[in-house]
Amino acid sequence: MVVLAALSAVGLVVDGRVLVGAPIWFKPFKFSVSFVAYCLSLAWMLSLLPTGRRVGWWAGTVVALASLVEMVIITGQVIRGKRSHFNHETPFDETLFKAMAVTVVILWLGTLVIALLLLRAEISDRASAWAMRSGIVLTVAGAAVGFLMTRPAPGQRRGVSKVVGAHSVGVPDGGPSMPLTGWSTTGGDLRIPHFVGMHALQLLPLLVMVLTALAPRFTRLADDRVRLRLVLLASAVHAATFALVLWQALRGQPLIHPDGATLGVASLIPAAVILGTYGSLRAPTSSSGKATGTADAGASKELVS
Repeated sequence: MVVLAALSAVGLVVDGRVLVGAPIWFKPFKFSVSFVAYCLSLAWMLSLLPTGRRVGWWAGTVVALASLVEMVIITGQVIRGKRSHFNHETPFDETLFKAMAVTVVILWLGTLVIALLLLRAEISDRASAWAMRSGIVLTVAGAAVGFLMTRPAPGQRRGVSKVVGAHSVGVPDGGPSMPLTGWSTTGGDLRIPHFVGMHALQLLPLLVMVLTALAPRFTRLADDRVRLRLVLLASAVHAATFALVLWQALRGQPLIHPDGATLGVASLIPAAVILGTYGSLRAPTSSSGKATGTADAGASKELVS
């Protein structure tokens, strides 16, 4: 995937072709970079499994091979100047898209197996364990959004239309879009919840690493209960954000043009972050309990003497 990302970056510079409103090499570049982060995260999580390593190895291998097949098809279609997703223009194009759909299902099932292994694994550090569990569950949910994209959009018919399926909701693919991400600015875009869900796999474990690094400087973070509370709060906030952007996309609403209902629900998320963080840091911890017990014991000895 690193090699494909480098080749795609070169393609972005030297190949000026545009497909569906975006530089033709943008899709393989974006997918390969995403797979780099995705597979590295899964590999790290699998290395922490105390049991089920054999099953995890096979599931990880399936994910890696399915990812490779998908990228070969995407890159091959770019070389041909054809779109890879939702393409039913010729029998060959349709066969490639169906093959890619099968690899996505296999990839999703492989990730689901890893999720089940992590959910039942006994990992000593509870904050790390729940970051991985929440991250993998949200990733499976985010990946499942891809299945919604394969539904026929308005005006499309299976067996008749050359394109069946779309990223956008309420507008055709390839319209005005945000820079860098390519997300629609005129309608809903299912790639947004897909992205938010998939990258919980990196963000939540990254939070644990940050909290652990800060623990020597902030004594409250040295307590495993505090770190666990913050991870569970972050998981809930990430899940709420995923649900919000999915709801927004399904209503055909652009990310950057939310209506009153979206803004009202969105305003609850930062409020939950502030209150939840305050509560997580202020609640009694095991260390404070130990300190109180030690003080009481000392006072009792002094009183007896």
